[in-house]
Amino acid sequence: MTITLAIEGSGFTSQSRDEVRYFERALFLIDEHGMIQSVLQSDDEQYDAEKTQAQERGIYQAIAEGSYLLPGFIDLHVHAPQWAQDGTGLDEPLEVWLGKYTFPTESKFSDETYAHMVYGDLVSRMLSTGTTTASYYATVDRQGSLVLAQEANRLGQRALVGKVVMDDKEANPDYYRDASAQAAVRETERFINEVAELNEHSAQGIYPVITPRFIPSCSDEALRGLGELAARYQDYAYIQTHCSESDWEHGYAYERYGRSDTQMLREFGLFTERSILAHSVYPSEEDMRVFAETGAIAVHCPLSNAFFAGAVAPIRRFMDAGMHVALGSDISGGYNPDLYGAIRQAVTSSRMLETGVNRDAPAGERGVANSALTLNNAFYLATAGGGESLGLPIGRLEAGYAWDAQVVDAKYPSARLPIFGEAEPASDIFQKIVNLVVPENIRTVWVQGREVVNK
Repeated sequence: MTITLAIEGSGFTSQSRDEVRYFERALFLIDEHGMIQSVLQSDDEQYDAEKTQAQERGIYQAIAEGSYLLPGFIDLHVHAPQWAQDGTGLDEPLEVWLGKYTFPTESKFSDETYAHMVYGDLVSRMLSTGTTTASYYATVDRQGSLVLAQEANRLGQRALVGKVVMDDKEANPDYYRDASAQAAVRETERFINEVAELNEHSAQGIYPVITPRFIPSCSDEALRGLGELAARYQDYAYIQTHCSESDWEHGYAYERYGRSDTQMLREFGLFTERSILAHSVYPSEEDMRVFAETGAIAVHCPLSNAFFAGAVAPIRRFMDAGMHVALGSDISGGYNPDLYGAIRQAVTSSRMLETGVNRDAPAGERGVANSALTLNNAFYLATAGGGESLGLPIGRLEAGYAWDAQVVDAKYPSARLPIFGEAEPASDIFQKIVNLVVPENIRTVWVQGREVVNK
């Protein structure tokens, strides 16, 4: 083990789902693999010696006063091709929005030149706003989907990437779907192996993801075949799909099977500890037990839920039930690629769930008690909670974790935060950062010890 980078600075990291820890002038020693080997506080015996040695070797960097280190964010639900339509059509119902905006946009990504342009722009944008890990849906086209994995790898973002499966001839447009269930499964397996080969040369990790879009777009044959692939490649392929996103999608599974999509995804072999279930707004008590028992991840997408879900997901209730919960932007159902926005919206939506929104109902009957999330809770979902859910050593600035970090400059001239005086409590500074930061404040980003953004 060789230390190749030493960073000295102050900042914040999640200690637990409820507690954020402040560290002051900590010295992070990072090895050649981009892993944090040790974190020294200023009163540790080795601190001065390690700092001096790092300075002599030319590997020492100090974070400026007024700037703060935070873990890189983990966004577990992104439709990468929808970056090309971001900000449009959000006044339509989900099923209309898909046919009117989304499918026509996604069908363009068989053009690899176009795919490189859009995907490179999106990955760069997400890195610049502190997102160091993302789980991406690409498109039906396998080669175009591989472009997304290549762009993430080139730009240095850790990425989980899936070729979308949607084969049902009656549910999907002729111009944009898999040719058949057999073709969908075959192309998915090819994609898994291509991404696994790419990952062999990736410092930060590029992971294949088995990606049925959702039950309404897939035949039983395709779902069953993808479940078989999930079992065959369980050591390194993840699974992602939508689960109980809206009344329409949730009700569809009951109409088709007489059971919830949670139960059916499990029956098809697609509900495991490596499953990333976007939205998951409507799981029943029985469904919640399935989440907890399997270790599957419910990805909360609070902004897009406000447009399409028809309800607020009870995230505190999910966590209390032992479910893994992470955070997602859901580009472009959620229009903001900046995960700070998802953190803030998660808190806002949860408070509206607790207090209620119908002003004509009596105050005591208006909301759902004990639903509100704190800022600490939402920050945890975007960092440590996401890492724990994936089973990867990411999301914390601690020894044994990857050096995925962002530097927030609270004094940046055009985006200065209202922090005045050195006596301001660290907890207040943390709140101001998470609530008020804009992309201009984020000056440097590392992934797996490699500097990928320097503004």
